[in-house]
Amino acid sequence: MPDPEPTKRAAAKRTPGGAPAIVLVEPQLADNIGMAARAMLNFGLTEMRLVRPRGTWLNAKAIAAASGAHEILEDARTFDTTAEAVADLNRLAATTARLRDMIKDVSPPRDWAAMVRAEEAQGLRCGILFGPERVGLHNDDLALADTLVTVPTNPSFSSINLAQTVLLLGYEWHLAGGAEAPSVILRKGYGSVPARQEEIIAFYEHLERELDACGFLRVKEKRPRMVRNIRNIFNRILLTQQEVKTLRGIIVGLTEFQRRRE
Repeated sequence: MPDPEPTKRAAAKRTPGGAPAIVLVEPQLADNIGMAARAMLNFGLTEMRLVRPRGTWLNAKAIAAASGAHEILEDARTFDTTAEAVADLNRLAATTARLRDMIKDVSPPRDWAAMVRAEEAQGLRCGILFGPERVGLHNDDLALADTLVTVPTNPSFSSINLAQTVLLLGYEWHLAGGAEAPSVILRKGYGSVPARQEEIIAFYEHLERELDACGFLRVKEKRPRMVRNIRNIFNRILLTQQEVKTLRGIIVGLTEFQRRRE
């Protein structure tokens, strides 16, 4: 197995610290462990703990399924019991699709994530248990948790797989830390510079000349409003310089074709 130190440093560069530990209890398939690792690294979760994983779990299938998140697998620690795996944690949640006969706090993923962020800010260690793919967590494992996390799925089809659940919980934890989707589309590459107003206005005038020529804007009373509507359609797109050139090329192509036919 590779030296864990370089992989820890690599993970540290790619992800934030203070994330909750992800504890997989009796995972059955190496592929699922790998996909869970991939889901973890997507959202900055870098600590995987495995309780009695089946067989030789760190194999080619797991690494392939991790799709670049192999350092999570290489750093994962294994334990004989769930109690040993969570011994150092201050707060422990457990995922379950079925509410058992236990008196415990039950939270949706978003509320759990907010709680974890608050506890982490106080220096407490948190973790969350995920059960075997087929049957979920045993009641003895659930008894160790202070909170149950239930995903509000379709009641008639509530089963989601291990990696999906890890991804969902990781997303909520990441979001609770203030992560936001970009509000502006980042444009890169050739022709990606936003068009200048003079280029956009020249395009509008070109289009409107041809619309006048073909009779589309023939009703004088309606023309101003129709022109404004057309301009508003294109203004919402935030045209780039290359897009303006393409649109003007389309106008030329259509009008020249029509004139040749005439």
